[in-house]
Amino acid sequence: MTAPPDDCLAHNEWICGEYLSTRRQIVLDAVVQHLELTAVSVVIALVVAVPLAVLARRWRWAAGPVLALTTILYTIPSLAMFSLLLPVYGLSASLVVAGLVLYSLTLLVRNILAGLRAVPEETRQAARGMGYGPIRLLLTVELPLALPAAMAGLRIATVSAVSLVTVGAIVGFGGLGNLIYTGMNTYFKAQVLTASVLCVVIAVAADLLLLGVQRLLTPWERAAGAGARS
Repeated sequence: MTAPPDDCLAHNEWICGEYLSTRRQIVLDAVVQHLELTAVSVVIALVVAVPLAVLARRWRWAAGPVLALTTILYTIPSLAMFSLLLPVYGLSASLVVAGLVLYSLTLLVRNILAGLRAVPEETRQAARGMGYGPIRLLLTVELPLALPAAMAGLRIATVSAVSLVTVGAIVGFGGLGNLIYTGMNTYFKAQVLTASVLCVVIAVAADLLLLGVQRLLTPWERAAGAGARS
């Protein structure tokens, strides 16, 4: 008669290094899927949000409908959103991506629009006086000056997407959410805690990465901050 295994897995402990060593590939696959779903969703949402924000800035009458629509989408519960999208995308990763894109639009459109509205009118007038057309004005003056507000929205949208990806576990495409979901069903403590901690780590890392990108893209803000301190 052999003695029962005396390790953290056998005792179903919350903190268990043995879990990572025996299920490394499963965890890695879940992390990769989580990152892919988050990145694809946020990039698509950004591509859609920028034209919407520019449209709302150029034609003031469009701002109300655009903001209202994105806000309504944001208030739909995630389970209901996936149910509404299910007939279109089926049980696929596209279903999760589509839902995350719709949720991200509110945060991105509002912040990009706020950044565009904050560009001083005298700056626009000066650029027009130098012969800048609408496209050149947008690309070289308005969008760069709106970048801090836009990046703030992008950071929030990314962190939110990292969290919402886990809901995709209900259709089998939730990244680390899949591990959390199955771990809760089987009361596998180490799996639930490990996947949850990794979600937090990914969110913090993504936020810090985007903050670093923002600082690289907005050197004038660092200069202004240094001047204010001196």
